[in-house]
Amino acid sequence: MRARDIMSHPVITAKPGTPVKTAELLLSQHGYTALPVVDDDGALVGIVSEEDFVADRFPQEPRKPARTVGEVMTSPAAAVDVNAGARQLARMMVERHMRSVPVTDRGRLAGIVTRHDFLRVLARPDQVLARDVEQRLAVFGGPERWVVDVRDGEATIIDRYDSPKDREVAVILAEGVPGIVRARSYAGEIERQEEQA
Repeated sequence: MRARDIMSHPVITAKPGTPVKTAELLLSQHGYTALPVVDDDGALVGIVSEEDFVADRFPQEPRKPARTVGEVMTSPAAAVDVNAGARQLARMMVERHMRSVPVTDRGRLAGIVTRHDFLRVLARPDQVLARDVEQRLAVFGGPERWVVDVRDGEATIIDRYDSPKDREVAVILAEGVPGIVRARSYAGEIERQEEQA
């Protein structure tokens, strides 16, 4: 599973010249905790969060509040590529106490991943995950070739044709399904042995 499988898009953004009040309203109205900040070409140049706005409005030292997002944003923004793995992304969010992470594709903003996005993906029922894995594998080897079982997000795949190389591809395809945390594949003989036991 990759960042592109988890991210929300399109993303509501701000520009460095966006008035602070406008950005605060966007966060408030949409229930977001942060807004990616992009330039005119859509390149990610920073991020601005609730915390940034609160710190600006209630500074430790008296000063004039910021007028534009560019004055309060964090730059450069911590971001991941669309092909970043879910484990890497989750680890980054947990270790850095991040609520959201912008996702880029060749430097341009492609989406954003929030903690809620992770929960949405992880909370998918096993039968829905199994159906999604079956659909991917049907394109690869036909609908009758594969037997799929998913329990707690872990997919077990039986290959009735017993091709080790194809089973490797099947695992990669299954692990690309949002919500699958791990996949294993076995030859068809294992299924028959289990049925006899």
